[in-house]
Amino acid sequence: MTIAKADFIEGMAKGMAVLESFDTERQRLNATLAAARAGITRAAARRHLLTLAHLGYLETDGSYFWLSSKVLRFSGSYLASSRLPRAIQPTLNRLAVQAQESFSAVVLDADEVVIVARSGNDRTSSATGTGRVIAYGLHMGARLPAHVTSTGRVLLAAKTKAAFSAWMKGRNLARMTPMTTTDTKEFRALIEKVRQDDFCLSSEEHELGVHALAVPLRNTKGVTVAALNVVASHDRLSTLAMQRDLLPLLFEAARELRPLL
Repeated sequence: MTIAKADFIEGMAKGMAVLESFDTERQRLNATLAAARAGITRAAARRHLLTLAHLGYLETDGSYFWLSSKVLRFSGSYLASSRLPRAIQPTLNRLAVQAQESFSAVVLDADEVVIVARSGNDRTSSATGTGRVIAYGLHMGARLPAHVTSTGRVLLAAKTKAAFSAWMKGRNLARMTPMTTTDTKEFRALIEKVRQDDFCLSSEEHELGVHALAVPLRNTKGVTVAALNVVASHDRLSTLAMQRDLLPLLFEAARELRPLL
């Protein structure tokens, strides 16, 4: 969304930039680190950190700051008020019972995908290797790099070719595992294949030992609003078995959800 310069509150933008500076790589920040990550001066970062701590969104030991549980009010309000997670959740629960695997609904946010609904039945593998997989970072609200995930690739493929080219411009694709596609030419070809196939099967590119399969979730206007995926351990299911047994379930669920989105 574009707004007039007179309507833009620069102080609020800087405060949100400071708040967004906290992530899994940097869970605790001082004013110098926050300034570097938010792209503002140290003095401004210090004032924003102190204000956010005063408001209860950060905790501090006097030198370093970290997120408090109050920031969960934002995610809680989104999940309670957004139509998308509420519409999808019953289908995710049904799929989990039906397939005995873990299902998620995901949206794209700039360079990352965000999990907005989960089937919630993960457990670790048993001694016989028949358990469901718990992939790293697969929890409600988790943010994962779009380029290494099946859902991210589905959502990138849903962009127009011009929008995808703009997304790729000057981008370095970080390597998460030895299997990650990092060559930009290969990645462009991969996204084109996803666009043609209308699904993505990703194997061990985000985490070793984990396969992921995703399809787009479209509304009645044909606009992709999210992606639906399933993850499984390679010890439990091969990529061929996932595509054979689970892809039809995902496509069927996407068709059922279309009128609700």
